[in-house]
Amino acid sequence: MNLANLGLSGINAAQNRLQTTGHNINNAATEGYNRQSVLVSTAGATPTGFGFIGRGVQTDSVERAYNNFLSRQLVNSQSTGASISAYGNEIVQINNLFADRTVGITPALQKFFDGIQAVASSPADPAARQELLGRSASLVGQLNDANAFLDAQRNNINTQVSTVVTQVNSYVERIRDLNHQVVVAKASGSGQPPNDLLDQRDQAISELSQLVGVRVLEQDGSVNLTLSNGQVLLGGDTAFPLKAVPAANDPSRTVVAYSAPTGAGTTTLVEMDDSSISGGTLGGLLSYRNSTLDSVQNELGRLAVGVALSVNKQHQTGFDQNGNAGVEFFNIGKPKALSSIDNKGSAVVSATFSDANALTGQDYKITFNGANDYTVTSVPNGTQVFRGDLSTPQEIGGMQIQIAAGAQAGDSWALQPTRSAASDLKLNLTDPASIAAAGSAIGDADGGNALLLAKLQTEKVLGNGTMGLNEAFSQIVNKVGVQTQQNGTSAKAQATLIQQNYAAQQAVSGVNLNEEYVNLDRSLEQFRAASRLIDVSSTLFDTLLGMRA
Repeated sequence: MNLANLGLSGINAAQNRLQTTGHNINNAATEGYNRQSVLVSTAGATPTGFGFIGRGVQTDSVERAYNNFLSRQLVNSQSTGASISAYGNEIVQINNLFADRTVGITPALQKFFDGIQAVASSPADPAARQELLGRSASLVGQLNDANAFLDAQRNNINTQVSTVVTQVNSYVERIRDLNHQVVVAKASGSGQPPNDLLDQRDQAISELSQLVGVRVLEQDGSVNLTLSNGQVLLGGDTAFPLKAVPAANDPSRTVVAYSAPTGAGTTTLVEMDDSSISGGTLGGLLSYRNSTLDSVQNELGRLAVGVALSVNKQHQTGFDQNGNAGVEFFNIGKPKALSSIDNKGSAVVSATFSDANALTGQDYKITFNGANDYTVTSVPNGTQVFRGDLSTPQEIGGMQIQIAAGAQAGDSWALQPTRSAASDLKLNLTDPASIAAAGSAIGDADGGNALLLAKLQTEKVLGNGTMGLNEAFSQIVNKVGVQTQQNGTSAKAQATLIQQNYAAQQAVSGVNLNEEYVNLDRSLEQFRAASRLIDVSSTLFDTLLGMRA
């Protein structure tokens, strides 16, 4: 009978190995699957007077080939790769918009000043004047269109942020459910690891990490999840969902927020800075908006303000064909000031452009501390640029800023001087005769003021006397081009790193079909040999019975 038991234990072990090998073969192409193997040990031995006789083999467990370090390394590299890809998908669009020097703003600026030169050469020529108005309208249109494109991209990013946040919450709920299944399965399986459920959970975490960078902490069979800034997404059996909401100081900007308890069973939404979220598609989108889109749109607006203020100032010193003093050539809007939705007071910010050369291209946050004490800091670096009374106009960053009475302590405003300036730019002139080309009220033969207008093409009217108008736009183009190139280089390097990490992880956890075929044959031979033991045991038993008869 001992031979039968030996054979049975061998058959059971071989069958377990065959089933596990078959499971590996069937899941060789299943994403996130880790190769499984049967762990066996000797079933012990029976003591006799002449030694110990073995009792066969027993199956201890089925383990997955899993290395936590290699797996986390792969997940982290994929998360970074997703972030770089999301950033690259956005920046390549504006790079394509600005990079072509044959169309767009660069040639529009050149043609505008060429038109001024033509008027300066023939101030009495109505065709030259009409051509200048057409070229002026074209320049305005190019700036308007470029800003409209950036606005559309900004709205698209808002939509993507909302979508990704919804997906993140869905994954967190799924991982929470898998946590519960893992704990239940482990308890019902005598503490044995539920390998397939663990694979599913790890794969869900991997997919979540490609949406947003997360940190994973395992505790008592469950995993807890936090964002890179420490904000908890999943703690124990409780999920803490994120929300995509309009920013308090800029409703046109969708930001990520979480719910924080305020006592008595109530919660409040707390916004997170874009810079506090990293990794994954969400991190890439927010990084692009925060570090590139905002500054590019601000600098484009600064260019529009520079064109308007410099041309207007010079144009108003001349005279048109009717001997009238020149009027504003372009119309430009005012700096955009937004009151926080949390403000308790009624005060509003009044700001106008005063000096294009002093514009920085930065945004500002204004905070009221009480008793006519206002603090103005630049965004995003947080440098204080002013503190004092704003009840009377103050010159700050190329603007005249004033806040009327009605503010309460704690009120704040977001000031975006040039964010929408490129869309606000309009051509004020409609009559060719109203072009103030003359330097005096003499008549058509005088093109002195047009010559001075033409000189604006090379004058340093921006950046505290460091940039001309063409240089200002070239700086935008170069900045975007460099960042696009850097992103492309980073994407290639990250793709190589992901491949290397994947290869290292698969070397440990991947299914090798050739190896499984060998294991299949080996287990089959073991099954046959164990079956033969039972056959021999039966023959011996029959022989013994026959001898008794």
